[in-house]
Amino acid sequence: MTKISNAHQLTIEELQSHYPENDFEQGLSQKDAAAKLLADGPNRLVSHKTSKWVLFLRQFNNLIIYILILAALLTLLMGHYSDAIIIGLVVIINAVIGYYQEANASNALERIKQLLATEATVYRDGQRIDIPTDQLVVGDVVFLEAGDSIPADLRIVSAENLRIQEATLTGEADSVIKTDQPLADAAVPLAEQLNMAFASTSVTNGSGMGVVVATADQTEIGQISTAVNQTKTRVTPLMREINGVGAGVSYVVIGAAVLLFILGFVFGTYSVSVLAVAIVAMVVGSIPEGLPATTSVILAMGVSEMAKKQHTIVKTLPAVETLGAVDVIATDKTGTLTKNEMTIKEIITPEQTYQVTGNGYVPEGVIQIDGQPVELNDHLNLFLEAGFEANDTTLVKTDQGWVINGEPTDGAFLTAYYKVHPDQTIPANEELDMLPFDSDYRYMAKLVTLPTGQHRIYLKGSPDKLLPMAEQFDATFEAAPWQSTVQRLSEQGKRVIAVGYLDVADTIDKVTHEQLNNGIQLLGLAGIIDPPRDEVIQALKEMNRAGIDVKMITGDHPATAKAIGEQLGLADQIKAITGAEWEQLSAEEKEAAAVDHQVFARTTPKNKLEIVQALQARHKVTAMTGDGVNDAPALKQADIGVAMGIKGTDVAKDSADMILTDDNFATMSKAIFEGRRIYDNIKKSILFLLPTSFAEGLIVAFTILMQQPMPLQATQLLWINMVSAITIQFAFIFEPAESGIMYRKPRKTGQSLMNKHDVFQMAYVSILMALFGLIAYQWLISKGVDQATASTMMVNMIIISKIGYLFNIRTKELAFSKAFFTNPKAFLIIALMLALQLILTYVPFMQHVFYTEPLTMLEWGVAIAAGLLILVLTEIDKIIRLIYHRAARQAKEAK
Repeated sequence: MTKISNAHQLTIEELQSHYPENDFEQGLSQKDAAAKLLADGPNRLVSHKTSKWVLFLRQFNNLIIYILILAALLTLLMGHYSDAIIIGLVVIINAVIGYYQEANASNALERIKQLLATEATVYRDGQRIDIPTDQLVVGDVVFLEAGDSIPADLRIVSAENLRIQEATLTGEADSVIKTDQPLADAAVPLAEQLNMAFASTSVTNGSGMGVVVATADQTEIGQISTAVNQTKTRVTPLMREINGVGAGVSYVVIGAAVLLFILGFVFGTYSVSVLAVAIVAMVVGSIPEGLPATTSVILAMGVSEMAKKQHTIVKTLPAVETLGAVDVIATDKTGTLTKNEMTIKEIITPEQTYQVTGNGYVPEGVIQIDGQPVELNDHLNLFLEAGFEANDTTLVKTDQGWVINGEPTDGAFLTAYYKVHPDQTIPANEELDMLPFDSDYRYMAKLVTLPTGQHRIYLKGSPDKLLPMAEQFDATFEAAPWQSTVQRLSEQGKRVIAVGYLDVADTIDKVTHEQLNNGIQLLGLAGIIDPPRDEVIQALKEMNRAGIDVKMITGDHPATAKAIGEQLGLADQIKAITGAEWEQLSAEEKEAAAVDHQVFARTTPKNKLEIVQALQARHKVTAMTGDGVNDAPALKQADIGVAMGIKGTDVAKDSADMILTDDNFATMSKAIFEGRRIYDNIKKSILFLLPTSFAEGLIVAFTILMQQPMPLQATQLLWINMVSAITIQFAFIFEPAESGIMYRKPRKTGQSLMNKHDVFQMAYVSILMALFGLIAYQWLISKGVDQATASTMMVNMIIISKIGYLFNIRTKELAFSKAFFTNPKAFLIIALMLALQLILTYVPFMQHVFYTEPLTMLEWGVAIAAGLLILVLTEIDKIIRLIYHRAARQAKEAK
């Protein structure tokens, strides 16, 4: 597709040479436009959707599921229909849960397509006509006016006070003043390309013309769309760990099954069909088929709790746990760390320097000196009145709060005025004329009639424009001290606006630049910032304490960005790098720079994406927060993308995994806390699930090796696994966080889910459960009890052993300590599980399906004793570990 490269460097003459009589208003001919449209294709973004059937079938691409499907087929072939149906239901339930998660994923590309205008005004064959935007071609001349959406990337060739809002693309809060002059530097950052207009941005003031230099995928927004489309969703750390556990367990179980089948066949104790059923029973018992469902339920409940209590919507279940593993948060500045509401924080007049309290557009705060409120004097009141009058923005209170219609800098002056006039009385002046802000003059002015009849011009604008005017008015005026003040405020990251006025004759009813060039009286300077959110500073302290680095990525000037970073406390020593500097680095240097720097200024969407990729290349689990279209590729690339719910664009929200409904970055700290809690509880759930699954497999394996009749049926093994998955493992959903959870470092990328002791404990608990069950089973058989009753007792023994093991593993503290009652819902869940066991044991229908019989008090007593013994032995292990860790910590402190 055709694209005009480095269009911002081309002169007007170079561009005009392609049109008849060097006249832009002649435009392309319809014939040339049609040929280009045929060659380049329509100015339209294309997205590709994955079929829902593909999404559903994808859920079966899992080793555990393969094994269960094979087990279901084998039991079906052998005529064990009830077993096959139950196994099949487990497979389908897991697939439905996975499909539901994936089908609700975002479609950011559709949202990006909606950002493009539907019609454009162009010049064709010397006529100005409206055409659908998808028919635009490179070379078309587009007419622009206030309210228009930019339909493609344009090189501005005519600008009459043309201002374009580019915040969603560049992060700049204020509208950008456009010019038609060429830019010398080939590598000008996107935010500084003042002679370019980009698709999806909008005209706020003035009018102009632009030549189309890129359409469809070649535009900046198109490149974002392509980046989003090409960015692959990464497997979350937890899913990688669980997949690893599942695969490892599956390989071991299949290997053991093959070996046992060979041994059983060699021994000749069983017929091939009986042996096959026994092996299927062992596989079904050992495979943790409840693992996907249990994990999904815990994640889903955690997601629900976060939505209710933490103002957080999590779109994909694994994302909530990823928060617990985050090493780095790469965040947009404007609207995320800051309010995206310009605020006057300092007023400097010839007599005094004032501080202004309050942040944002809410007119609450006071003007003070050294922390003490001051009374409104004539000069200060005149300063505030001048800022209020030299203004074409409105500030109103809505259901969503105080909002502006216009420029953020103008809104800051309105807010400051209302802070000292809380009754919102406005100056009793009559407007006569106005000079809107102009890029050539960089100030705006308004001529008013005062209540006294005096005509006065109020103006505000760039200090480098107003200070020479003040010198012109007063020969004794010293500009140097004011320039030093401007420098000081700029270094603090503040935007500096000068304010002045000029009294004119009563006969003057028009304001002109010539009048102002004759001189004005300077009233003072305003230092304006987009203030950091108050709650963000505390949240950053918590994140630093938790070992999480925060990187600020913004389109702002590096000095402003660094000053904001220092105010926020991003790090003790802040290092900043610009997008242009980043582009010069090699891939390896980018990885180092991503880790070493805290502030990334003047960045492009491509830079943001590369920063996230560089952090991930250094094995950092990376979260990305943002609210603009320019954040979309990075949001999708990140291990977890987090969008703002109120001010965030639909594109950002669709690209993200999580949405903060209160636009509060501080919510991230709470979400990370919750993510760590959920991870701990999922790990506890897995460590709880696996030993009982292994115990069931060991029971079958020991039976084959001892050449004894099978003590458990496949359906009984599935019952043990699934009933715990839908009941007792729910206890981990409500388990409170361990103490000090936000004082520990993030877990390392690639770290195994289980440490050596976890494996050791699973091994001995599995063996103990299997041995206790087999010993009790053989003892009952020796007493003349029938096989069905002995099997029923064994099923209940394993379940009650699980309850005993639950109290051990649910907390790192001793079971019978203050932690015993921290999860009252666990007792309700245990009661539910015991009720299900009674139904299994005594309800005729269940007895028929699961081959069970009623138990005597003695048989129940044996089952309960085994559960208590498991709890006692695992608690002894915990006591030994606690003593060891305390001694190791004391030895370390002694050194």
